[in-house]
Amino acid sequence: MEEFGQTEGKALRFDLTDMRLFLTVVEQGSLTKGAENMNLALASVSERISGMESALGAQLLERNRRGVTTTAAGDALIRHARLILDQVEQMRGELRTYGAGLKGRIRLLSNTAGLAAFLPPRLRRFLVAYPDLSIDLYERPSTEIVRAILEGRADLGVVTYMADLAALQTRVIAQDQLVVVASETHRISDQQSIAFADVVGEPFVGLADTALEAYLGERAARLGRQIYYRIQLRRIEYIAMLVESGVGIAILPEVSAKELGHLGLAIVPLQDRWALRQLHLCARDFSALTPHAGLLAQQLMEPKVAIP
Repeated sequence: MEEFGQTEGKALRFDLTDMRLFLTVVEQGSLTKGAENMNLALASVSERISGMESALGAQLLERNRRGVTTTAAGDALIRHARLILDQVEQMRGELRTYGAGLKGRIRLLSNTAGLAAFLPPRLRRFLVAYPDLSIDLYERPSTEIVRAILEGRADLGVVTYMADLAALQTRVIAQDQLVVVASETHRISDQQSIAFADVVGEPFVGLADTALEAYLGERAARLGRQIYYRIQLRRIEYIAMLVESGVGIAILPEVSAKELGHLGLAIVPLQDRWALRQLHLCARDFSALTPHAGLLAQQLMEPKVAIP
């Protein structure tokens, strides 16, 4: 990648190393640490950054005793450099799949609710129907998924409704009800529904490192509270064992909780409006998706379902 573009007749000689170097310096907060991270001499790093600034005709970094901070031009370069480097990695990954006999990969992000019940059967049908396609699937909070779609780091996302969706194209694909799971002897076990504010002060047994955890933490913060997790586990059946023993309560998607019905747990729907969540499939532009991502989008949009 010899020349990246032109400005006022002068070629911008930005290569991928320049962009990686710039991002590393920004992330490390100093030229010295950036040079160490990239295994380059400090003088070489300083010369490259100065060359980028000269080619642009704008200062990218403010240098001070504590390190460096970005200027407005530097912030703009960060956005573009990340997008370009992500696209290069996507290209490399997709081209490598041809060597492995694959015809295409789709980058799909989903929140906890989508992964709990909606996606597995649909992805199974899709992958069986299209044996030459593969899916890179990651669980992320909805807010992070929206950013990734906007920045071109994923093809499709499954998220709950939020204001930020206005910048994307979306389709409603399912509904997700959050419920409180408690032991049969817990004070809420005989209630028909309950407000989050009435249980946020209880000790919790939670799912570890999930988008749902982040979502509930955000809702607790709006009440000026913080969720107290006695323990966090990665498997729902283990969570159920501890809830049944009275260690704490859990909040789960209803479809996940109903799988635990044989344990005799109390399942109480949250009555807060935000607890009944619509799941949206989102993309920057459905008409501009790659052909294989477009096929997956069609599979996920038909038909609209409720969970459960």
